[in-house]
Amino acid sequence: MEEGKKILIAFISGILLAVSLNIFLIPANVFASGFTGVAQIFSELTGLPPGFLLLLLNIPVAILGWKKVGKSFTFYSFINVAFTTLFLTVIPVQPLSEDIILNSVFGGVMGGAGAGLILKWGASSGGVDILALILARKSDRPLGVYFFIMNAMIVITAGLMFGMEEALYTLLTLYVTSRIIDAIHTRHVKLTAMVVTSKPDELQSAFHRKVTRGVTRIPAKGGYTREDKEVLMIVITRYELYLLQQIIEEVDPSAFTNIVQTTGIFGMFRKDE
Repeated sequence: MEEGKKILIAFISGILLAVSLNIFLIPANVFASGFTGVAQIFSELTGLPPGFLLLLLNIPVAILGWKKVGKSFTFYSFINVAFTTLFLTVIPVQPLSEDIILNSVFGGVMGGAGAGLILKWGASSGGVDILALILARKSDRPLGVYFFIMNAMIVITAGLMFGMEEALYTLLTLYVTSRIIDAIHTRHVKLTAMVVTSKPDELQSAFHRKVTRGVTRIPAKGGYTREDKEVLMIVITRYELYLLQQIIEEVDPSAFTNIVQTTGIFGMFRKDE
């Protein structure tokens, strides 16, 4: 059942990403973020379909992700890429508007909705997310550095190929995309979960077994019920948020969980899985 839901989400996400490209961005000569934008660039240079190039670019990254990031995350990310490729082929390149600003904004909205939706369900739209995670683990630099470098290259290429005006519209699309992803999921690299629970032993055991992260246990008392509880504090990456939610719902559905942004970490934090 859970696998079926993820495939359905990947299917819907693929439609949204394909509509973003074929209806809004490609007709306006505006580039998307990440590997989708890279596929657009190569498509302009080679004349090959962007869907085919997107799939081609993601194959070696998927192999690396399978070994370095995690099998489930990489598998559903690649399923999402496959659906996106399919719908890029099926949906005709047909603009709804000639207004480049409207195309840039709504292309960013649709693309951000597609990317944010699949992230919320424990996968990604492939490409840069997987590659940046691998590079961040190897170099100890934050993920944001690699997203910035990749998207900066796309904006510069847009300027060289179509002029600075199109580059600015591409920048607008990238901004809208990131804001929509923020609204649906999160762009923060690391998150801190504080879980108030009456089943601390069971939850700690499940966290260690499935997420493999360290847990800090803090004694607590319910302000209204006066019931003795514990707060489990755990720092995770954004890719583990969906898995953490599933564990909590399975072990202690009545637990109260607060997720906050983590701007920095000092000390031990596992990077290799």
